[in-house]
Amino acid sequence: MAVKWEGGHSSSVLCLNVSSEGLVASGAERGELALWDGGGSPVAQLRLPQAEDVTSVVFSARRPSTLYTSHGETVSVLDVRSLQEPLQRFHVNEEEINCLSVNDTDGFLAAADDSGAIKVVDLESKKVSRSLRHSNICSSVAFRPQRPQSLVSCGLDMQVMLWNLQKARPLWTMNLQECDTEEESQQSAGQFFNPPLAHSLSVASCGNVFGCGAQDGKVRIFRVTGVRFEHELEFQAHSLGVSQVLFMPEAYWLLSGGNDGKVLLWDVSSNIGKQQKSPAKSLHRRKAQATASIRKDGKLNKVASNERPGVVPKLCIEHGEKVNWLSCAEIKGSRRVLVADQTRSVSAYPLPEP
Repeated sequence: MAVKWEGGHSSSVLCLNVSSEGLVASGAERGELALWDGGGSPVAQLRLPQAEDVTSVVFSARRPSTLYTSHGETVSVLDVRSLQEPLQRFHVNEEEINCLSVNDTDGFLAAADDSGAIKVVDLESKKVSRSLRHSNICSSVAFRPQRPQSLVSCGLDMQVMLWNLQKARPLWTMNLQECDTEEESQQSAGQFFNPPLAHSLSVASCGNVFGCGAQDGKVRIFRVTGVRFEHELEFQAHSLGVSQVLFMPEAYWLLSGGNDGKVLLWDVSSNIGKQQKSPAKSLHRRKAQATASIRKDGKLNKVASNERPGVVPKLCIEHGEKVNWLSCAEIKGSRRVLVADQTRSVSAYPLPEP
């Protein structure tokens, strides 16, 4: 079922991104960077200085020939038309960078690192305009589409945060452990060995809905309302940690990849925007739903207030390897999900039409 893209790397592929023109970039261990055409053939390769692992690659939305890459504590800016020495380098992070994001006006670059810091670089002045922080490793950061001053982040401190670049402190913070209902918390009290460490974020094209994948195997969906966000939905997606989530261009189609070697496609559109307008009514409803959880054979049948039993994947891909990164590309008129894993190849799987 999968088409293997080979010949671009000699090490494990860690990250992927697709430009608006359909060019695919992949980064791997030991400083390896490759560009691929739509047919899965490598068209250019480069080994970045110091041979540090390439942990994130992001194309500019406005200038698709510009590629931002993170390797070690450095961000290199490259021109994919001539993949040679970097045009610029930013060395503003103190520890290894895990994730890059560029806003859709190409004005700001955010780099999240192992110290918990998110360094936001003004790409015009080429200086750090904001330094934001988690209390543990910051694993993912994403600017919100159509809102160039707004971004979300998550980390191994189990925190999800909403930021505005005009402020140094988060507008809103949520601890993923606090998303659970009282019953769930009691059930999982002895299971703290698998806490919801947050690994990946993706924002839907509307800019107001985003998803988060965590170590407990759950995907959680949030909706931004003004200067805060609300927990809309969660569901058990994988039997091991969720390493990657990716919203598709369609309204609320979400891909998830896990340490269990599966890639799943979800349609959460019917579950989005169902919250009642009154926060008090919404809280009352959640409590009522939690109380209404059914006991079966003496055990609690776990149906959380926003963990709806109707959320089932539209597509299940048994990939077989731990997923490092997911991306989506239009190839020869049909869509493919691109999967990077522990191997040196990229796998391409067909996706259903919406």
